[in-house]
Amino acid sequence: MMRKLKITEMGRMNTEEFKASEKMPLTVVLDDVRSMYNVGSVFRTADAFRVEAIYLCGITACPPHPEIHKTALGAEDTVEWRHFGSTMEAVDELRAKGHVVFSIEQCEGSTMLQHLDLHDCDAMPALVDATGFAIVMGNEVKGVKQEVVNASDACIEIPQYGTKHSLNVSTTAGIVIWEFARQLLIK
Repeated sequence: MMRKLKITEMGRMNTEEFKASEKMPLTVVLDDVRSMYNVGSVFRTADAFRVEAIYLCGITACPPHPEIHKTALGAEDTVEWRHFGSTMEAVDELRAKGHVVFSIEQCEGSTMLQHLDLHDCDAMPALVDATGFAIVMGNEVKGVKQEVVNASDACIEIPQYGTKHSLNVSTTAGIVIWEFARQLLIK
């Protein structure tokens, strides 16, 4: 029989330890995400995998806010974040820092998530000098803006087998962040 662990048995970091810890070299960019619950959920997932930062762009709400806190459960206080007036400002800064930028979008020529290899410099030359990575998550209705897709190094798509053509943005973020953690953190 299995016994659920108590919170005190999990050995989790406190806020100060988290802030001082090494982070996964990944920035999550939220492109005009409307729902504060989605924003909070992304913060919580980013905390779980020690994501470097979240860039909140355009109309995306910023902490502190009760609706963000309701799903973030305090992760808005641990994960570094910044607000940008536009997503292109954030993408331009990330590219200038040497980050490889991926839009998470259904596009012609997109890479299916299961085929993504963050270590294959032959398939993606931008990886050669990469200092980190960024994933752009789009608006719940319109997705990632076309100008942002155009400025990205590549697009990543999650395969879907049902009748719907999209997933919730926080669900998508969780799936993609997990894949980056699998490739970058898990030995």
